[in-house]
Amino acid sequence: MNAIEPHLLDVNGIQLSLHISGPVDGQPVWLLHGFPECWYSWRHQIHALAEAGYRVHAPEMRGYGLSSAPQDPAAYDLITLCDDIRQAMDLLGHRRVAMIGHDWGAPVAWHLALLEPERVQVVGGLSVPFGGRPKRPAIDTMRKHYQDRFHYILYFQTPGLAEAELEENVPRTLRLLMHGLSNGKNNLAQDKPADGRWLDDLEDPGKPPAWCPDEAFQVYVDTFSKNGFRGPLNWYRNFERSWERTADLAGHLIHQPALFLIGDRDPVGQLEAYTIEKMPSVVPAVEQHVLPHCGHWIQAEQPKTVNLLLLSFLERHFTP
Repeated sequence: MNAIEPHLLDVNGIQLSLHISGPVDGQPVWLLHGFPECWYSWRHQIHALAEAGYRVHAPEMRGYGLSSAPQDPAAYDLITLCDDIRQAMDLLGHRRVAMIGHDWGAPVAWHLALLEPERVQVVGGLSVPFGGRPKRPAIDTMRKHYQDRFHYILYFQTPGLAEAELEENVPRTLRLLMHGLSNGKNNLAQDKPADGRWLDDLEDPGKPPAWCPDEAFQVYVDTFSKNGFRGPLNWYRNFERSWERTADLAGHLIHQPALFLIGDRDPVGQLEAYTIEKMPSVVPAVEQHVLPHCGHWIQAEQPKTVNLLLLSFLERHFTP
């Protein structure tokens, strides 16, 4: 089995923690995690891809784990997040890569495909689709439709508010989110007052789901015990800034071969149904799969299926 090597890179004004595995001469594959996760959420894919001969790169994204976590929310707009990975690729001499992202990692992967059409040869998104640059920041639509009802992203907008709740008991927070986004229920938008807290109404299951054994769960707990949730939550506080900084990408299509995977129990599928339907018009070469009996944490809930689909996609579109 290939070893996983930890690295710290100085890029884009921060230190980026990066885990690398696979043969040195293997084709580079990047795996970008989402919220509230960490590089270890890709553990099953790292080993499968490395064994297949790819050189796998799994960063701890800005704000997570050993990577730098700036306090200023403006340090987390989408272009800045993309530049972290672009500069890391520069430093490593990457000229041709596969870029795969899950949850928040997916928008970074989609936009890297737009920003680096020559270098990002193939792209994949898990759980979060790409629908092109909207006419207005997505947060504007959320505020309009959820004026009097709770929506998790609106709840995240006030610095310090969600942090206080999520950091009260990190293991409980992670258990609730892991279970809550894999059981087919939508806990992201709830029928309660807009000024309510997110997790107060939920019952702690007392243990992580079966797909996250104790040793894996401890990696997640350690990740959020180090820097807390402020950095990760700051990703959500940049819809307007990211929209402004991507103005020159309006109307651009992703032409590279693309893979999109989502679980049929993923609540993001309900919230993003229109975007998923629209995606082939802006990602013409996209290949889409809906995994049955699967929630949001797709690469950990159904690793064998994800690995088969990912390896098949790369074999067809990302050969030397």
